[in-house]
Amino acid sequence: MLKTGDPAPDFTLPDETGEPFNLAACRGERILLVFYPGDGTPVCTRQLCDYRDGIEAFAGLGVRVVGISKDDAASHRSFKARHDLPFTLLSDADLEVAERYDSKGILGMKRSVFLVDEEGVIRYLHVESLALFRRTRDELLETIAGLDPV
Repeated sequence: MLKTGDPAPDFTLPDETGEPFNLAACRGERILLVFYPGDGTPVCTRQLCDYRDGIEAFAGLGVRVVGISKDDAASHRSFKARHDLPFTLLSDADLEVAERYDSKGILGMKRSVFLVDEEGVIRYLHVESLALFRRTRDELLETIAGLDPV
């Protein structure tokens, strides 16, 4: 099981445009990986719209938000356009990356968040026990702001 202080497993997944996104290529940035069960579901929509509404606050802390679900690029494009989401959405169709991040459950993707620092180290993680629950924008911002600088 991953824990704070572990190196974040590297991966490459397609984004909503079909372009590859590689985590290792993001060194020098703080990345908030948001694993979520699916586009358009009620809790996922509330969660990602909550993060959208605080995108300036995340940016103010030097954090780039990246969503990951099993949905394909077409679904991500539609979901992103419908809710004006200002961040990248990645497709993990076979849940291989979710499994590496302890975010694969019996019924699919678990809802979880991982803050990866500039050096590629996990600084914060939370995997929900039930997909009905989620970390709110305010909870995440408060936690991120309270972390020691790298």
